[in-house]
Amino acid sequence: MKSSVTEVEVKVKAAKIASKKLAYLSTDVKNRALYSIADELIANEKAILKANRLDYAKGEKAGMSESMLDRLLLTSERLQSISSDIISVATLPDPVGETFDMRTLPNGLQVGKRRVPLGVICAIYESRPNVTADISVLCLKSGNAVVLRGGKEATHSNLALAKVIQRAAYQSGIPEGAVQFIESTDRALVGQILRMREAVDMVIPRGGAELISYVAENATMPVVSGGIGVCHTYIDRDADLDKAVNIAYNAKVQRPTVCNALDTLLIHADIAQSYLPMIAAELGRANVEMRCDERAMKILKPLPSLKLASVAEHDWGKEFLALIAAIKIVDSIDEALEHIERYGSGHSEAIVTENYTAGMRFLREVDASCVYVNASTRFTDGGQFGLGAEVGISTQKFHARGPMGLKELTSYKWIVLGDGQVRP
Repeated sequence: MKSSVTEVEVKVKAAKIASKKLAYLSTDVKNRALYSIADELIANEKAILKANRLDYAKGEKAGMSESMLDRLLLTSERLQSISSDIISVATLPDPVGETFDMRTLPNGLQVGKRRVPLGVICAIYESRPNVTADISVLCLKSGNAVVLRGGKEATHSNLALAKVIQRAAYQSGIPEGAVQFIESTDRALVGQILRMREAVDMVIPRGGAELISYVAENATMPVVSGGIGVCHTYIDRDADLDKAVNIAYNAKVQRPTVCNALDTLLIHADIAQSYLPMIAAELGRANVEMRCDERAMKILKPLPSLKLASVAEHDWGKEFLALIAAIKIVDSIDEALEHIERYGSGHSEAIVTENYTAGMRFLREVDASCVYVNASTRFTDGGQFGLGAEVGISTQKFHARGPMGLKELTSYKWIVLGDGQVRP
């Protein structure tokens, strides 16, 4: 424990020192670093994927779930996607120094706000090695130093990525120490980090409910967390059925192991007899297990080649992260809204409808970070929203909500321009 605590103290202190220089670094230097990181990740693909294979084999041997293994896996295509996202971040406007809300008061004072970095951001995360790259580049572009503490299941992958990122960043002019990776997997060090509020300005936990809860309850500095993603898609009585099939299928099947995938499908009773066999046939071809309420089961049970099960109470409000969907027939949009309010996690919710009033009501009344009309919840992602990448998806309301990009990693200070004014 002593060595891990020492590692944390040394690296967090170094990040704090680097953050002071990084806060005023030019956009050109930061962008140059990001382009270099993107190039070097591809140039070092062989070593990175080799490290990832070690973690993946260890995870398989340990009996890691399919969803966790999918999050852990790196491929040439995924590494290329990470590199492309970094380039996208580099092309975005630099938020640091942006002046906004300027106005002139009756006494002639000009008052407004200017964006500034938060300082040192610590990311504590599990499984996904892509987080190492995404958070690093977003922090650097927004002028923040970053301390990375990945899970032991991705140790080799994260270390390989972090070394490439550090080398490319520092050679491009980023202050030494701005990217720190905690190599020790000693769990005690997480508690150590969470007590370092003088040095760490914000913590972002990404992982399971247990990790997020621990960080939220023990951190002495602000925490931005996402929790679990329990996502519903409601098929309204006025839905275009073909559109509804495509949206629900994409939300469930395109990548079922992630937080913005569909978990529960709500279907209005007036169109259930027509729609349910259509979507069930598509989900069946994708080997999706459908956990149905009594009315849905009555419609689907006579149909062949479907994986059906009776829904249990604990299936409502469950993030499956697998080819499993709960299905419920509702009698009104009111019942759908009530179900989402009771079981939703505040992540992503969707309605499929051609009724403008119903769509606008859904947007107005659903309390979630992302609310959709006639689109798949799979779009809840920083890259898809034009943010380049994300440090996480916040389901809380302060200070950021939804996918967190560059602006969400800044604060602001008031600036006041005068010409000799004094307060009477």
